[in-house]
Amino acid sequence: MIARYDFASDNTAPAAPEAIAALNAANAGFAASYGADATTARAADLIRELLDADAEVRFVTSGTAANSISLAALCRPFEAVLAHRDSHVATDETGAPAFFGHGLAIRGLSGASGRIEPAALQAALAAPESAHAQPPAALSLTQATEYGTVYSADDLGALIGPARGRGCGVHLDGARLANAIAAGFDPKAIQGLGVDLLVIGGTKAGMTPAEAIVLFRKDLVPRFDARLKQSGQLPSKSRYYAAPFVGMLQDGSFVRRAAHANAMAQKLAGLTPFPLRHPVEANGVFVEMDEAALRRLHAAGWAAYRFIDGSVRFMCSWATTEAAVEELAGTLRAIA
Repeated sequence: MIARYDFASDNTAPAAPEAIAALNAANAGFAASYGADATTARAADLIRELLDADAEVRFVTSGTAANSISLAALCRPFEAVLAHRDSHVATDETGAPAFFGHGLAIRGLSGASGRIEPAALQAALAAPESAHAQPPAALSLTQATEYGTVYSADDLGALIGPARGRGCGVHLDGARLANAIAAGFDPKAIQGLGVDLLVIGGTKAGMTPAEAIVLFRKDLVPRFDARLKQSGQLPSKSRYYAAPFVGMLQDGSFVRRAAHANAMAQKLAGLTPFPLRHPVEANGVFVEMDEAALRRLHAAGWAAYRFIDGSVRFMCSWATTEAAVEELAGTLRAIA
């Protein structure tokens, strides 16, 4: 039996046709290297338009690199990043933030369904400093969260305000920003909220491996390219990382494809017989499932795994079909 990876992750989906078409267009002829080409400039302009912001934009190969390099730019080695305890930078980067940041620490904070609890942040910010512990220098937020929930602009402001008040920089992991926008979040609010560095995910949004780092703070720009180069993230053929953003931003498919993924998650949530663990606000569905049922699901050919909190996760993507949702739902009813 060939395993079905339709819902294992939004990383398992193919690239969207708009991204591939833009790659093919960018592949014509010779072009300047290291980001000096017209395709990279066009992609950066489209991102500035999406955000309504005057910002610098760089393109890299992975979210791990983008997040880790961004956090390293905000923290010194003897300082710490405050993040949700189940965030990607805290649980799934194999220590990359500490590696790129030469020893910076990630301090995990509590909060339901992936959203940091304001009281937990306030407690961390108010803790007395000691020479024996790494004090917080940055706040890292995730939009949409690891559990598929979406912060409102007010929710983000309630966290960013106190952090900035204590002198912390702010990083926003937008691996699934497209899904958050499709759920109603206004990306034009990001700069005004006080975010210093934003990572816009392309890979999970239907692109080939490509992520964008947006630098709102101009004092972070000098020598940032040198930081990227040292980290192996200053691609000589930058146009191939920028082109998918052109393809998916120029006609709105970045958000339109994410809206489809969100809709498929809502459909699956309405059909599953298993209790939902978290609200379904973006493209993820997390359910309560015992080990015997999970084994039956695997035996039926569906790839799925337990997430950090013990729930079983199903991720929808731009390529998820209604037929696949109904087929999975039928299997879930059979194994429940």
